[in-house]
Amino acid sequence: MHTGNPKTASHLPNSLESAPCWAVWAAHLTALAVLPSGLWRLAMVAGHPAGYTAEGFVPFDTAGAKVWMLALSVFSELAALLTIGLVRPWGEVVPRRVPLLGGRTVHPVAAAVPAGLGALALTVLWAGVPWWWSYPHADMTPTGNIVVGILYQPLFLWGPLLGAVTVSYWRRRSSGEGRSRARGPVGTGGRR
Repeated sequence: MHTGNPKTASHLPNSLESAPCWAVWAAHLTALAVLPSGLWRLAMVAGHPAGYTAEGFVPFDTAGAKVWMLALSVFSELAALLTIGLVRPWGEVVPRRVPLLGGRTVHPVAAAVPAGLGALALTVLWAGVPWWWSYPHADMTPTGNIVVGILYQPLFLWGPLLGAVTVSYWRRRSSGEGRSRARGPVGTGGRR
Protein backbone atom coordinates (compact mmCIF):
# COMPACT_ATOMS: atom_id res chain seq x y z
CA MET A 1 0.00 0.00 0.00
CA HIS A 2 1.36 3.41 -1.04
CA THR A 3 1.11 5.97 1.74
CA GLY A 4 3.15 8.80 0.20
CA ASN A 5 1.92 11.88 -1.58
CA PRO A 6 -0.49 10.90 -4.36
CA LYS A 7 0.94 13.62 -6.60
CA THR A 8 3.81 12.43 -8.72
CA ALA A 9 6.45 14.56 -10.37
CA SER A 10 4.51 14.48 -13.64
CA HIS A 11 1.48 16.08 -11.95
CA LEU A 12 3.38 18.83 -10.20
CA PRO A 13 3.72 22.24 -11.81
CA ASN A 14 7.09 23.21 -13.24
CA SER A 15 7.58 26.29 -11.06
CA LEU A 16 9.61 25.86 -7.92
CA GLU A 17 7.33 27.96 -5.74
CA SER A 18 3.66 27.66 -4.88
CA ALA A 19 1.43 30.72 -4.93
CA PRO A 20 1.55 32.87 -1.81
CA CYS A 21 -1.41 32.54 0.54
CA TRP A 22 -2.60 36.09 -0.11
CA ALA A 23 -2.72 35.39 -3.88
CA VAL A 24 -4.78 32.23 -3.33
CA TRP A 25 -7.25 34.20 -1.21
CA ALA A 26 -7.36 37.04 -3.76
CA ALA A 27 -8.02 34.60 -6.62
CA HIS A 28 -10.94 33.03 -4.77
CA LEU A 29 -12.25 36.44 -3.71
CA THR A 30 -12.25 37.43 -7.39
CA ALA A 31 -14.67 34.63 -8.21
CA LEU A 32 -16.87 35.64 -5.28
CA ALA A 33 -16.82 39.34 -6.25
CA VAL A 34 -18.62 38.59 -9.51
CA LEU A 35 -21.26 36.35 -7.96
CA PRO A 36 -23.73 38.92 -6.45
CA SER A 37 -24.31 40.81 -9.71
CA GLY A 38 -24.62 37.52 -11.61
CA LEU A 39 -27.24 36.20 -9.19
CA TRP A 40 -29.14 39.48 -9.53
CA ARG A 41 -29.21 39.11 -13.32
CA LEU A 42 -30.32 35.48 -12.98
CA ALA A 43 -33.25 36.65 -10.85
CA MET A 44 -34.26 38.93 -13.74
CA VAL A 45 -33.89 36.03 -16.20
CA ALA A 46 -36.33 34.12 -13.97
CA GLY A 47 -38.84 36.96 -14.38
CA HIS A 48 -38.33 38.84 -11.10
CA PRO A 49 -38.06 42.64 -11.59
CA ALA A 50 -35.16 42.62 -9.08
CA GLY A 51 -35.40 46.28 -8.15
CA TYR A 52 -36.84 47.70 -11.37
CA THR A 53 -40.22 49.36 -11.59
CA ALA A 54 -42.84 47.58 -13.72
CA GLU A 55 -42.13 49.95 -16.61
CA GLY A 56 -38.38 49.79 -16.11
CA PHE A 57 -38.38 45.99 -16.22
CA VAL A 58 -40.16 45.75 -19.60
CA PRO A 59 -36.93 45.88 -21.71
CA PHE A 60 -35.44 43.07 -19.60
CA ASP A 61 -38.50 40.83 -19.92
CA THR A 62 -37.78 39.80 -23.51
CA ALA A 63 -36.23 36.56 -24.74
CA GLY A 64 -33.24 38.40 -26.20
CA ALA A 65 -32.54 40.30 -22.98
CA LYS A 66 -32.85 37.12 -20.94
CA VAL A 67 -30.40 35.25 -23.17
CA TRP A 68 -28.00 38.20 -22.93
CA MET A 69 -28.24 38.42 -19.12
CA LEU A 70 -27.81 34.66 -18.73
CA ALA A 71 -24.81 34.60 -21.09
CA LEU A 72 -23.26 37.63 -19.39
CA SER A 73 -23.67 36.08 -15.94
CA VAL A 74 -22.20 32.71 -16.95
CA PHE A 75 -19.34 34.25 -18.95
CA SER A 76 -18.46 36.69 -16.15
CA GLU A 77 -18.31 33.96 -13.54
CA LEU A 78 -16.27 31.64 -15.77
CA ALA A 79 -13.85 34.48 -16.54
CA ALA A 80 -13.52 35.23 -12.82
CA LEU A 81 -12.95 31.54 -12.07
CA LEU A 82 -10.01 31.55 -14.52
CA THR A 83 -8.21 33.71 -11.97
CA ILE A 84 -7.96 30.63 -9.78
CA GLY A 85 -5.82 29.05 -12.51
CA LEU A 86 -3.15 31.61 -11.74
CA VAL A 87 -2.67 30.02 -8.30
CA ARG A 88 -3.37 26.36 -9.14
CA PRO A 89 -1.32 23.73 -11.01
CA TRP A 90 -3.67 23.78 -14.02
CA GLY A 91 -2.49 27.35 -14.65
CA GLU A 92 1.04 26.01 -15.09
CA VAL A 93 0.52 22.65 -16.81
CA VAL A 94 -2.52 21.99 -19.00
CA PRO A 95 -4.48 19.08 -17.47
CA ARG A 96 -3.93 15.83 -19.38
CA ARG A 97 -7.64 15.48 -20.12
CA VAL A 98 -7.53 18.53 -22.44
CA PRO A 99 -7.26 17.30 -26.05
CA LEU A 100 -4.11 18.25 -28.01
CA LEU A 101 -2.68 20.45 -25.23
CA GLY A 102 -2.90 18.17 -22.18
CA GLY A 103 0.35 17.83 -20.27
CA ARG A 104 2.04 20.83 -21.87
CA THR A 105 3.54 23.61 -19.82
CA VAL A 106 1.64 26.90 -19.95
CA HIS A 107 4.10 29.58 -20.95
CA PRO A 108 3.91 32.41 -18.37
CA VAL A 109 3.33 35.01 -21.10
CA ALA A 110 0.35 33.04 -22.46
CA ALA A 111 -1.43 33.40 -19.11
CA ALA A 112 -0.04 36.68 -17.76
CA VAL A 113 -0.62 38.89 -20.80
CA PRO A 114 -4.35 38.12 -21.26
CA ALA A 115 -4.85 38.26 -17.48
CA GLY A 116 -3.03 41.58 -17.24
CA LEU A 117 -5.01 43.08 -20.12
CA GLY A 118 -8.21 41.75 -18.58
CA ALA A 119 -7.30 43.29 -15.23
CA LEU A 120 -6.71 46.65 -16.87
CA ALA A 121 -9.97 46.50 -18.84
CA LEU A 122 -12.00 45.42 -15.80
CA THR A 123 -10.48 48.14 -13.64
CA VAL A 124 -11.51 50.78 -16.18
CA LEU A 125 -14.92 49.19 -16.81
CA TRP A 126 -15.95 49.05 -13.16
CA ALA A 127 -14.17 52.19 -11.93
CA GLY A 128 -17.47 54.13 -11.68
CA VAL A 129 -19.32 51.54 -9.59
CA PRO A 130 -18.56 53.18 -6.22
CA TRP A 131 -20.51 56.20 -7.45
CA TRP A 132 -23.57 54.12 -8.42
CA TRP A 133 -25.89 56.14 -6.21
CA SER A 134 -24.84 59.48 -7.68
CA TYR A 135 -26.30 58.50 -11.07
CA PRO A 136 -30.03 58.71 -11.73
CA HIS A 137 -31.87 55.38 -11.93
CA ALA A 138 -35.43 56.49 -12.68
CA ASP A 139 -36.37 52.99 -13.89
CA MET A 140 -35.63 51.49 -10.44
CA THR A 141 -37.46 51.59 -7.15
CA PRO A 142 -35.65 53.44 -4.34
CA THR A 143 -35.00 50.13 -2.52
CA GLY A 144 -33.97 48.44 -5.76
CA ASN A 145 -31.49 51.23 -6.46
CA ILE A 146 -29.85 50.68 -3.06
CA VAL A 147 -29.80 46.87 -3.32
CA VAL A 148 -28.51 46.73 -6.90
CA GLY A 149 -25.84 49.29 -6.04
CA ILE A 150 -24.69 47.09 -3.16
CA LEU A 151 -24.69 43.97 -5.36
CA TYR A 152 -22.54 45.69 -7.98
CA GLN A 153 -19.97 47.19 -5.56
CA PRO A 154 -17.77 44.04 -5.44
CA LEU A 155 -17.17 44.36 -9.20
CA PHE A 156 -14.97 47.35 -8.39
CA LEU A 157 -12.49 44.86 -6.90
CA TRP A 158 -12.42 42.45 -9.85
CA GLY A 159 -9.76 44.23 -11.92
CA PRO A 160 -7.38 45.12 -9.07
CA LEU A 161 -7.61 41.61 -7.56
CA LEU A 162 -6.97 40.00 -10.93
CA GLY A 163 -4.06 42.39 -11.46
CA ALA A 164 -2.47 41.52 -8.12
CA VAL A 165 -2.84 37.78 -8.70
CA THR A 166 -1.42 38.19 -12.22
CA VAL A 167 1.67 40.01 -10.91
CA SER A 168 2.15 37.24 -8.33
CA TYR A 169 1.81 34.59 -11.05
CA TRP A 170 4.29 36.36 -13.31
CA ARG A 171 6.88 36.79 -10.57
CA ARG A 172 6.54 33.19 -9.44
CA ARG A 173 6.52 31.66 -12.90
CA SER A 174 9.21 33.81 -14.49
CA SER A 175 11.59 33.23 -11.58
CA GLY A 176 10.68 29.51 -11.46
CA GLU A 177 11.16 29.13 -15.22
CA GLY A 178 14.61 30.69 -15.04
CA ARG A 179 15.72 28.41 -12.21
CA SER A 180 14.17 25.37 -13.89
CA ARG A 181 16.04 26.05 -17.13
CA ALA A 182 19.29 26.38 -15.24
CA ARG A 183 18.73 22.93 -13.70
CA GLY A 184 17.28 21.36 -16.83
CA PRO A 185 13.72 20.14 -17.55
CA VAL A 186 11.57 19.43 -14.53
CA GLY A 187 9.07 16.57 -14.65
CA THR A 188 7.74 14.94 -17.77
CA GLY A 189 4.48 16.82 -18.20
CA GLY A 190 5.63 19.79 -20.25
CA ARG A 191 7.90 20.87 -23.00
CA ARG A 192 10.71 23.34 -22.70
